[in-house]
Amino acid sequence: MDLIKEECGVIGVFGVPQASYLAYQGIYAMQHRGQESAGILSSFNGQMCVWKGMGLVSEVFQHFDFDKLPGSMAIAHNRYSTTGGNRLSNAQPLCMETRFNMVGVAHNGNLINAGKIRKQLQNQGAIFQTSTDSEVIIHLLSRNREKTFEESLKSALSKVKGSYCITAMSNGKLIAARDPWGFRPLVLGKIGTGWVIASETCAFDLIGAEYVREIEPGEIVIITETGARSIYMDRKERSSRCVFEYVYFSRPDSIIFGSNCDKIRREMGRQLARESPCPDADIVVSVPDSSNTAALGFSEQSGIRFEIGLIRNHYVGRTFIKPDQSDRSLSVRVKFNPVKGVLKGKKIVLVEDSIVRGTTLQELIKLMKDHGGAGEVHVRVASPPVKAPCFFGIDFSTKKELIASRKPVEEIRKFIGADSLKYLSLQGMLNVAPGGQGKYCYGCFSGRYPMPPPKHFEKTMMENSC
Repeated sequence: MDLIKEECGVIGVFGVPQASYLAYQGIYAMQHRGQESAGILSSFNGQMCVWKGMGLVSEVFQHFDFDKLPGSMAIAHNRYSTTGGNRLSNAQPLCMETRFNMVGVAHNGNLINAGKIRKQLQNQGAIFQTSTDSEVIIHLLSRNREKTFEESLKSALSKVKGSYCITAMSNGKLIAARDPWGFRPLVLGKIGTGWVIASETCAFDLIGAEYVREIEPGEIVIITETGARSIYMDRKERSSRCVFEYVYFSRPDSIIFGSNCDKIRREMGRQLARESPCPDADIVVSVPDSSNTAALGFSEQSGIRFEIGLIRNHYVGRTFIKPDQSDRSLSVRVKFNPVKGVLKGKKIVLVEDSIVRGTTLQELIKLMKDHGGAGEVHVRVASPPVKAPCFFGIDFSTKKELIASRKPVEEIRKFIGADSLKYLSLQGMLNVAPGGQGKYCYGCFSGRYPMPPPKHFEKTMMENSC
């Protein structure tokens, strides 16, 4: 996978001693969802305490004394900015004084009308402290006339368009909200007598929480000392869960949209082998780690032996952290090393989860041939060509960034230096996804979106919340 950013990871913990430490463990487990900044906000005796910084979770909280974040309620966030804004002022959770006293919010998503709302609020005298779309939600929440925090949040969210999963807290309440389309995953869990909300269930596994259920699209969950209850926003006729969560973003050990991600990703690999076999290949190799599961599925279906032909250095970030081309090429060499004894002279099926810009895969194939001695490298991609921008939380907002929007498959093959290149079909992918195409957003593959995209997507005006 090359140069692509997704949204962020959020978690909320309620009714558990040292909630901030559990929240820390949760965002540590979801480090893959954001590596630019991390933060935790806790609540104790009506007061809120926050700590956030730039970098990985382990860096931000290295040698941190969690007694400085006391209380039995906390929310936490790790961040990628999908359009820049990689600075401390945009790190989350956000904490602001409102008519509901102190309010804390952590947001995973992308609000496509945030720029327009922001201008309207500024014209009315609003002063913004950050350039994230998340702050728009807080201003809308504080300005409406609803009497309760949860009803005010519902009113505020009715005015925004796009994707969001939110954890928030105010006046002893922990609240979670998911947009009516259900673009991003959000789950509810129990830990002892307390509650946990998170982007992925892998966070539950680390802290010892029990998965209860997926929070439904359009659902707002309110958790207090008396338990959990729900209110609902307007329901959509169909959900639009992001199918890219199965392709790449989520950890394979998580339950995503109610299904085991490993199972779905492995079946995508099997379907790829059915559609685009390479029968005389010697071995199947994955691009670690995001392609491992799909490669295993391809191997199982095709009967071609799976081998570990690339070793990944786990102490560097994903290659898309480097925006400059020369830095990205160096990142590939730092991040991956070919196993010469496995690759030398072999005809290889290299399974990749997706191709967005193609530059990372180009460097990787060159590395496998020039330094690993691979005889042939036949690329099989466990998703369709990415041809269209995403407006709901993935960092490709223009067609010119996407190699498949500019080049046919044969030209992409030549560009990356593969001996052959085949993609999983769109219908094949949707047949594998639980519930079929009626439940998913796949606009990046088809150019068809669940809601009209903005006419002018102003990247420079609004930096994404995550």
